Amino acid sequence: MSTAIYSHPDCLRHEMGDWHPESPARLQAIDDQLISARLDGLLEQRSAPLADMSDILRNHTPGAVALVRDNVPLEGDYYPLDGDTILCHHSYQAALRAAGAAVAATDAVILGEVDNAFCSVRPPGHHATPTEPMGFCFFNNVAIAARHAMEVHGLERVAIVDFDVHHGNGTADAFRNDPRVLMVSLFQHPFYPYCDPEPITATSVNVPVPALCDGEAVRKLVTELWLPALHAHKPQMIFVSAGFDGHREDDMGGIGLVEADYAWITRQVMGIAKQYAQGRIVSCLEGGYALSALGRSVVAHLKVLAELE
Repeated sequence: MSTAIYSHPDCLRHEMGDWHPESPARLQAIDDQLISARLDGLLEQRSAPLADMSDILRNHTPGAVALVRDNVPLEGDYYPLDGDTILCHHSYQAALRAAGAAVAATDAVILGEVDNAFCSVRPPGHHATPTEPMGFCFFNNVAIAARHAMEVHGLERVAIVDFDVHHGNGTADAFRNDPRVLMVSLFQHPFYPYCDPEPITATSVNVPVPALCDGEAVRKLVTELWLPALHAHKPQMIFVSAGFDGHREDDMGGIGLVEADYAWITRQVMGIAKQYAQGRIVSCLEGGYALSALGRSVVAHLKVLAELE
């Protein structure tokens, strides 16, 4: 398989203070592990463009955009949108790069330039609702890309797979009444963003799991709940909200996954994509704050996407 990685130096310039776990060091840790695993030369490196405003506005209201764009502070200052979602002078540009990466990756995969892609970008996106940024997220990269696939390329059915330890509430809100989009996820509950569990439907299989849930339990729910829904939906493309904060070394969550679990989940997604979607997958980084575990988990994810193991 040919796998592209989309990123940009602007994604390193966004920062929310030295204390903040969603830091530029996350992308540096991924790059370090890619080099250590000797993957950097085997994957196609692509630069993330800036998203067009039309891309953003397919998923977000003008007011949501204005909250980010119009509150960018001067160099060296910060502007808190909430207690843990903070703008610096470079944040808006980074958010446009992150969304632009997801859109460009979608174009490249649909046009057959690459088989699949991973967007090594920040800020993350899956908490950003259509009307407001929250939870470290400004624009919802995966939701923007999914809408681009449907509205620009004409796909009729897509799926979003979210394995971040936190519920992708923004993604769920964006597609709650859209029969074209199946969202499957798992998330620690009760936990941020403190949403009530949603009923499981034909297009929403968002499964709460308790703290201390391990890989065996996660594999069971993927097999019994996610895979039947994905087979029934027959997606023409799959988008992944790839959050690695469910790793047992990550103290931002309490789930006990390891690299082999992320590789196994990726393999199941690959199987669905090959059966129904011509192998088309775009994966976007979400959480993951234990730096070594994050880098190792991304390597495991990418090895499966690129069929290197």
